[in-house]
Amino acid sequence: MDEPRICTVGAGGHSSGSIYPYIGRAGGQLVGVCDLEIAKAERNARLFGGKAYTDMGEMLDAETPDGVMICIGPDQHVELAQLAMRRGVPVYTEKPPASSAADALAVARVSKETGVPCMTAFKKRYANCYNRAKEWLATFPTEDIYSVTASYCSAEYVNPGSYLLDFAIHLIDLVGYLFGEVADVHTFTREHHAYAVSIRFANGTLGTFDFNDGRTWAVPAEDMMITVKGGNCMSIHNSSCWKITQDGQAGEWREPPTFLSGDNGNETGHLAEIVDFFASIKEGRRTRSDIAESYKSMVLYEAVLEAADTGKTVKVTYETI
Repeated sequence: MDEPRICTVGAGGHSSGSIYPYIGRAGGQLVGVCDLEIAKAERNARLFGGKAYTDMGEMLDAETPDGVMICIGPDQHVELAQLAMRRGVPVYTEKPPASSAADALAVARVSKETGVPCMTAFKKRYANCYNRAKEWLATFPTEDIYSVTASYCSAEYVNPGSYLLDFAIHLIDLVGYLFGEVADVHTFTREHHAYAVSIRFANGTLGTFDFNDGRTWAVPAEDMMITVKGGNCMSIHNSSCWKITQDGQAGEWREPPTFLSGDNGNETGHLAEIVDFFASIKEGRRTRSDIAESYKSMVLYEAVLEAADTGKTVKVTYETI
């Protein structure tokens, strides 16, 4: 298959600006667009290709696509992802994978049962800077990776309870990708607008995170510092710039020409994640942000929230998929 035939669900503002434009560029052919509002579906079908629908099941039956991209809120992911997988159609859903870890686990189990891949659009697993971080960390013994500190902030959410799941979930997922499963979490919160989170990973690495919605959407607010024994550290700024100190000496320095980076889809990861989804369809494999990994991210999210609400350190456990 040279160009996988793709259907989409959801034609809102985010997907229309950050997902649809990359489908053709990533090598896919858009054959169906579904939205409850037919006018939105018709608009995106007109702009990007395919036929408009208001029912996903009808669309999948009519178009028999190679994959479906579900770009709506997490409450509908569980039902729609399972429906597609039971039809044998590989699935891409927007983040988060579901509204709860239990729901994400249910989707992961259907994916395992059917053998049909399901991925979550956790773009930071695909961003250039975190690709480099993953490569760099792999050059050290796990026991030498001391700590990670990160700040990831947004503008204010009207409903502060949604900030953690809608926005901070990106970094919650990312640290699992970089450092593995988590053992313990302790969280302080200020009215669910700000969180100070301490994590001990199962491999012994320590993490400290600042999440808050007191910044602005106009300027990126994302910083990470990774420290490894022996004078080794890597700092990452706004998901695009990085500096590496190796053995106590200045090493790499990478700074794109624009402060507000992301134009090519690989700085943010928006394009790269779609490329991986289409490649997984053609190659019959899973992606780096498979639903099994996303389930673990939801477990960590709930542990952060539980620790914030109870004031206690939470032991993190994962169920078998």
